Amino acid sequence: MDEYIDIATKDGKPTGKSELKSIIHQKGYYHHTAHIWFYTSKGDVLLSQRSAKKTICPLLWDVSVAGHIDAGETIKQAAIRETEEEIGLSITESDLHKIGVFECFQTYENGIIDNEFHNTFIAKLNVPLSHLIPQEEEVEALKLVSFEAFGELIKNIDANNNHFVASNKSYYELVFNQVKKQF
Repeated sequence: MDEYIDIATKDGKPTGKSELKSIIHQKGYYHHTAHIWFYTSKGDVLLSQRSAKKTICPLLWDVSVAGHIDAGETIKQAAIRETEEEIGLSITESDLHKIGVFECFQTYENGIIDNEFHNTFIAKLNVPLSHLIPQEEEVEALKLVSFEAFGELIKNIDANNNHFVASNKSYYELVFNQVKKQF
């Protein structure tokens, strides 16, 4: 789906302009996304496997829920909408605990220039994994991994492990440390 997204400056500030997502990725315009990392009271972290249909990093494991912020939408509105769309879970703004905004500026072999600011939240997952409904176009599979296993997966990221997006290692480490504070 080619929705309109607000364009940001290289410092992440709004420009007041919007453009189609396809144009934003073609021209490399800076823009914002919402990322939500879910964890359980047992110390597990929810991971999503990117759909085989994705043009960037298909079938790799990544953040629980992530998506672009539509034009005119707030960051928390996008986080709530994306969570409902991607895993069928209803959450509220009070469930979201912002841990930061992280720059992710990458160019891919397929020509996509992805200059994103990841507005990142953590949230407690209060339902069993079996209650989540993956959105076929976005999510291939979901799994819970122990906090220790999450740490090991991050520690062992490299271009050949085919688990996580290797270029995002420092981002995953920051998330790991923030989730760690919840236990």
